[in-house]
Amino acid sequence: MHVERLDHLVLTVASTPEPCRFYERVLGMKPATFDETRMALHFGQQKINLHEVGRDYELVAARPTPGSGDLCFITSTPMDVVLAHLAACEIAVEVGPVLRTGAIGPMLSVYFRDPDGNLIEVANYNAHL
Repeated sequence: MHVERLDHLVLTVASTPEPCRFYERVLGMKPATFDETRMALHFGQQKINLHEVGRDYELVAARPTPGSGDLCFITSTPMDVVLAHLAACEIAVEVGPVLRTGAIGPMLSVYFRDPDGNLIEVANYNAHL
């Protein structure tokens, strides 16, 4: 077997409205309803499905918990523009910009949290290190 790419991942959230607003406003993702009542956040050719804690889903992780995610998103946006956008959105940067090693090499990253406490990393491979 050869894994080609990530199609989607699931984040467990306290409720879907606030994360939908956050990911759309801060990261430009597009919220969408599917299967009549489920929510997802689309970006590029991927999506994040949102599972509300306590709701009955057919298949879930063994211990789904809001705030247990740690995600890294890659951007081509210059880091100074990323930082200015986060400041305009009143998002507190916890760490960064800092040099990190990503899947394909060195990158410059900033870290902050979403409304459920998940750690979000936004990184740029093309940043001047």
